[in-house]
Amino acid sequence: MKKFFQKKRRLLLFGSALFFLFGICFFCFKSCFISPDAQFEQFTDKLFENELSSNTLNLHYTLANPEKYGIKEKEISLGDMSPESFEKGKEDLKKLQKKLNSFSPEKLSKENQIIYDILRLSFATQLSAADDYLLAEPLGANLGIQAQLPVLLAEYTFRSLDDIKDYFSLLASIPQYFKSIVRFETEKSKKGLFMSDTTADRIIEQCNTFVENTETNYLHTMFQERVQKLQEEKQISKKQASSYITMHQKLLKESVFPSYSLLAQELEHLKGTGKNKNGLSHLPKGKSYYSYLIKNDVGDYRSIDEIEKDLYQQLLQYYNDVQKLSQENPALPESLNTETAVEMVEPEKILAFLQDTITKDFPALTVKDYEVKYVPKAIEEFSSPAFYLTPPIDTLNPNTIYINKGSSVSCPELFTTLAHEGFPGHLYQTLYFGKQNASPIRSCLSCSGYIEGWATFVEDRSYRYAADFLNISPASMEFLRLNRCISLCLYSLLDIGIHDKGWNFTAVSEILSSFGVTEEDVCHEIFQYIVENPANYLKYYLGFLNFSSLENTIRDLEGDAFDLKKFHKNVLEIGPAPFPVLKKYLLMKY
Repeated sequence: MKKFFQKKRRLLLFGSALFFLFGICFFCFKSCFISPDAQFEQFTDKLFENELSSNTLNLHYTLANPEKYGIKEKEISLGDMSPESFEKGKEDLKKLQKKLNSFSPEKLSKENQIIYDILRLSFATQLSAADDYLLAEPLGANLGIQAQLPVLLAEYTFRSLDDIKDYFSLLASIPQYFKSIVRFETEKSKKGLFMSDTTADRIIEQCNTFVENTETNYLHTMFQERVQKLQEEKQISKKQASSYITMHQKLLKESVFPSYSLLAQELEHLKGTGKNKNGLSHLPKGKSYYSYLIKNDVGDYRSIDEIEKDLYQQLLQYYNDVQKLSQENPALPESLNTETAVEMVEPEKILAFLQDTITKDFPALTVKDYEVKYVPKAIEEFSSPAFYLTPPIDTLNPNTIYINKGSSVSCPELFTTLAHEGFPGHLYQTLYFGKQNASPIRSCLSCSGYIEGWATFVEDRSYRYAADFLNISPASMEFLRLNRCISLCLYSLLDIGIHDKGWNFTAVSEILSSFGVTEEDVCHEIFQYIVENPANYLKYYLGFLNFSSLENTIRDLEGDAFDLKKFHKNVLEIGPAPFPVLKKYLLMKY
């Protein structure tokens, strides 16, 4: 009996060994035939799916056909701002970082190496500030959630009847979402991190204004226009249109407006608990959080001292350039206003000229289907002077530039603004990179410093184009360009001064007065905007300086062989990335 048991045990062990060996062989077989790139792409595709599935607005604006990317059933949600969600997000991020570290970047394709480097930098940067999430501020009079959400809802595209249903579900989810924001703000208040009364009053006033005229609110007006268009196109019947309009008004009254009223009431209740009316530097760990914002949002990984030194050098250079320009053109100050007061030109003509003329300096890109629209009067007050509405990555259309008639700009300003938003700015850059067939995850890894920095970088070049098109002397356009550069540089220095050096309103007013800005209300608006939007100016100007630095680096490297169009082509093909990653892969091309 004992021998039989031993024999049986050996057979069992032998069988287990066979099974184990089969498992190893299968794993090796699988590893041999599933390449490192394929494994990595499975990881990034899943990351892409999870990222978009968590926020319906992001999904809708990113993909026109999510089912083609394996995203079928999705929970309608605007996300979650509760403190618990941030804690969970931290743990999820650690798991993702661990998974990323299991890949060997040297075994990946060049495109996947770029993605790997972006993710590695992004995960490490976000985890460095994961415990300081209460220093984030989701609300704000200019760029806050409550200010941006109505515009995003008003522009929500109805590609199918399912989109209308999803839109209605989004409206119904707003109360829960706003309650999570209130919980977040309450937690900030408990920790002594709540906003100043000045900021709270601005947001409260905005919320109250939004719900004042419920019957004529622009959300309802714009929804009616979109539904009526569907009716005219025979996609829905008159009865369906009427039903949708009635349901929309009901959801506004029962979900949207009460949410804004609740937010205003809760902020009123929390007023007085905010101890800081200045920048982040006056809060515990605020300076390190500001450093994190520059890395994460701008994509610049230099020290703040190094950045500040660069900004002061630029400001001095601009001052010297203005002095030199004035000496060479003594009549310039007197003739400037007259010369630049040219008759307004239709935006379509400016964009057509820009698309043609930039081919001298930028790689060719044919864009036939784009449209200029005007911001509806109802939302002029809440909109930028102009903006480009980014299309879904799977259709790359429609391409629409919106112009706000409520903003008073001169013709030269309109020209350079359209260069920023259109050619060779946002529209051009978005479509050029969109046609590179990059991994979809790149749409979730967009670096604001690259995006806004590129648009500011090419806008700077557009002043030369404007001189030819508007028949304005190059000296006058150069003066306008330098004036814009000085403003952006100055505001960027104020940004660092307020959030890293601890400058208060008095210090900022004194600096502004030395540049001729003496009106107290203007100084206060500049100060308040920077307080509420840390590092926002740096996305534009510091991004611009990084592109200029890269161009100078390649010019020095290439010497007489430098090709500006080739430089732009290489930068565009690499696509949005933090600047250390962009520089690494740009240098590989030379």
